[in-house]
Amino acid sequence: MKQILTSRVYEAAIETSLDEAEALSQQLGNRILLKREDQQPVFSFKLRGAYNRISQLSLAERRKGVITASAGNHAQGVVFAANQLGIRAVVVMPVTTPLIKIKAVKRYGGEVTLHGNNFSEAAEKAARLTRESGMVFIHPFDDELVIAGQGTIGDELLRQNPGPLDAVFIPVGGGGLIAGVAAYIKELRPEVRIIGVEPRDSDAMARSLEAGKRLLLPEVGVFADGVAVKQVGRLTFTLCRRYVDDIIRVSTDELCSGIKAIYQATRSIVEPAGALGMTGLLKYIRESGCSDQTLIAINSGANMNFERLRYVAERTLIGEQQEALFAVTIPETRGSLKRFCHDLVGDRNITEFNYRLSSREQAYIFVGISISHAAERAEFGRRLNAAGYHNLDLTDNDLAKNHIRYMVGGRSTEVGGERLFRFWFPETPGALVRFLDGVGGERNISLFHYRMQGGDFGRVLIGLEGGGRGEGELEGRLDRLGYRYQEETANPAYRLFL
Repeated sequence: MKQILTSRVYEAAIETSLDEAEALSQQLGNRILLKREDQQPVFSFKLRGAYNRISQLSLAERRKGVITASAGNHAQGVVFAANQLGIRAVVVMPVTTPLIKIKAVKRYGGEVTLHGNNFSEAAEKAARLTRESGMVFIHPFDDELVIAGQGTIGDELLRQNPGPLDAVFIPVGGGGLIAGVAAYIKELRPEVRIIGVEPRDSDAMARSLEAGKRLLLPEVGVFADGVAVKQVGRLTFTLCRRYVDDIIRVSTDELCSGIKAIYQATRSIVEPAGALGMTGLLKYIRESGCSDQTLIAINSGANMNFERLRYVAERTLIGEQQEALFAVTIPETRGSLKRFCHDLVGDRNITEFNYRLSSREQAYIFVGISISHAAERAEFGRRLNAAGYHNLDLTDNDLAKNHIRYMVGGRSTEVGGERLFRFWFPETPGALVRFLDGVGGERNISLFHYRMQGGDFGRVLIGLEGGGRGEGELEGRLDRLGYRYQEETANPAYRLFL
């Protein structure tokens, strides 16, 4: 508490506004407020903790400078703070870091060292440089002064909203933000529920709290890259065990709908991690059915690549439970498509329709339909079954949503022994060449699909024909390559359409 109240963050950061989402509040029957950390000079709350830590260095430490490893908002917070204080700052970033983020760090006066293909390798390099140079390492979350700096948001919330407050929804990565805010609010207003929000594929804090100890995730998702942390901090875990009431996990589709909700309320476009608080708040209302409560979501940042907006828009309807995707087998007879649309789709809008002749007896269609709630999706599947149409609900199938919907009709009778893999390629020049060199020339690439989505990693679908040495040897090559991958050969959407 004392460290939060004596924090020096306001020498660089600003007190951000607490805005009511009036239309959303009326629609959902609760008072919904948004804490606007996107208003900070670096468009993220990270400046608070970084400045508080760096500003309290000794004169000897300031002369040596500071160093950190980061590819995101923490890097910008560190270099901005160091620049304000006239201190040298070095940031180690993976070589896969997009140029836009490298330029942002340099714009704020930081020195960039590129090393490794992921954050872990960059962090190891930063640790070596710290030992060799004597520079001070600024941890992104597991540091008392960093946590205290983030905790000033809690002080602002209670001053800006002195009346009723039921719950605060906070994005969780390594845990610095939620630890600081929770510690402050719970000391003064213990009745306020502190609810963290994590992506389902980056839920290190939720899993650790459930296990009663810090866990190391084998891999994390790439969409909400601002919270893609494999292991939470020791300090943050201890504080969260004491002060956090619950953690809500959300899907990528739900997160896209959260981005849209913030845009409609404020006309600001936040990054995926920045929308976690709002996404969790909306899910909480939907699942609990609460009303007449005062709920606050923290928008933690708005460093969004413009190119990602297309992907966000495509996934928003599913996240809002306004769209369902189905694979449907229809007879290849005259009038069958008309009967399908007239008798089953009815007055629903068709959001997407993909078809290609499969045989003279039957055809597979990939169709998207508008729905008003989740129960309607299940009801549509039951109606298809009752009418004798074999169908598969693909609404939660990532392979279908990321690739198949753009590739319907790609079957080939010439391919033999094909295995299908999804890869996450770093969005850097030479990524494909590295893949080809790593896999070797013994297997033919029989299928390839990539579509730019504006993130740090591109989602790539690749088919490899059998051949060469044993199948275990292929997995060995892929593991050594270092790209995250997942086999999809058994995925029913692949069997139907590709």
